[in-house]
Amino acid sequence: MTDAAPRPDVPVGSAPPTMGLELQEGVRIPRRQVVSWALWDWGTQPFNTVILTFVFTALYLTTESFLDPAVAALAPDDPARVRGIAELTSGLGLWNTIAGLAILLLAPVLGQRADATGRRKAWLGGATGGMVLCMLALWFVEEDPAYFVFGAIMIALGSLLSEIAGVNYNAIMVSVATPKTVGKVSGLGWGLGYVGGILMLVLVVIANGAHWWGMPTENGLGYRVIAVACAVWALAFVWPIFAFVPELPPTKGRPVVGFFASYVVLFRDILGLWHTSRRTFWFLLASAVFRDGLAGVFAYGAIIGKASFGFTTDQVIAFGIAANLVAGISTVLMGRADDRFGPRSVILSTLSVIVVAGLGVVFLRDLGPIVYWVGGLVLSACVGPAQAASRSYLARVTPAGKESEIFGLYATTGRATSWMSHGVWTVVVAATGATIWGTLGIVAVVLFGLVLMWFVREAPLADA
Repeated sequence: MTDAAPRPDVPVGSAPPTMGLELQEGVRIPRRQVVSWALWDWGTQPFNTVILTFVFTALYLTTESFLDPAVAALAPDDPARVRGIAELTSGLGLWNTIAGLAILLLAPVLGQRADATGRRKAWLGGATGGMVLCMLALWFVEEDPAYFVFGAIMIALGSLLSEIAGVNYNAIMVSVATPKTVGKVSGLGWGLGYVGGILMLVLVVIANGAHWWGMPTENGLGYRVIAVACAVWALAFVWPIFAFVPELPPTKGRPVVGFFASYVVLFRDILGLWHTSRRTFWFLLASAVFRDGLAGVFAYGAIIGKASFGFTTDQVIAFGIAANLVAGISTVLMGRADDRFGPRSVILSTLSVIVVAGLGVVFLRDLGPIVYWVGGLVLSACVGPAQAASRSYLARVTPAGKESEIFGLYATTGRATSWMSHGVWTVVVAATGATIWGTLGIVAVVLFGLVLMWFVREAPLADA
């Protein structure tokens, strides 16, 4: 076998198309390249774990800190206060929905242009840098209702940039994996991401336990420092992918056109995908639904624990550490199952468990916090493997030379249905005035995706 080398140019429009991973058959990938690629997940995961899920949004941005002082002074179970918290959580959902629409419009075209120019790492670097700036901007979100919209916009914009970066990060995975290892490599990336999230949460616990070493914490200063720490963490660990992972070459015959003309090229390529790689086409549609449901689990899981089960700050962070530990271990282990049994089997089994666990959290909630702990940890053990297997499936069926465009469509199709989690969450919570019922909307989205996935054929597996 030979060391990894630049792949030959691949003509566009050939039928049947050569899959990108097929060009890696028999190639020996240096371990340093695999680890360097996976460290991007490690470095950027605190944005999802600490900022989006367990700390900044759940414990700060959607709490009484951003309510009118008269409403915040009411008892926790007062209807007006409950409605006020629901308005904050649904408001955050609204801005996330707007970000989803932006991804719908931008991700595939930007991915297409990255394929044409062969500058996927440049797009990855720009979007990652923008996400870091959004985290730094959260420093200015003071503890006052007037800053809620700014904070929600920065989080939504960070999510947008995170998705655009993820398009090119996922595409680059093809250069560090082979048909026999893609499941393990994808699982390694997700698994290291969860471990990175755990370590940042542990640092938050240590800082809180030490009372921030005498630092003043009024005006939300503790949470604002956490946001800055996540930005510094990202900068410290994302650089190896740019230093050691090879760039995929530009696609031969792919014209570099203007931004709006790119939509014409995109439409033509989608039609071509229907004719030459129909399994890829159908998977993009099915995964759009269930991945958006998975995103909803992460986006609002900690908010449910805080608002519906009365978790304290320490309890939310403790749960976040446990959830990420369970998710990291299960994702790495299930990566091997992916390579052996196929990503479709992993996706179907984990989505089924998620539906059952989500329903249990809602309908058994009167049993108290133990329901959230058990159900939430079961959900955590399944979400990561489902996401990693989804990425692995697409890598197996993506035509060579179109990695960024296909993963751009992957991001876009997921956001095209983002109203199904963020939007349904917003409507249900606003209509009922109680955060817990938003969970049913997320479960319904996952169930719908599970049904659609049953009709998608398994991706080709490497010979043992």
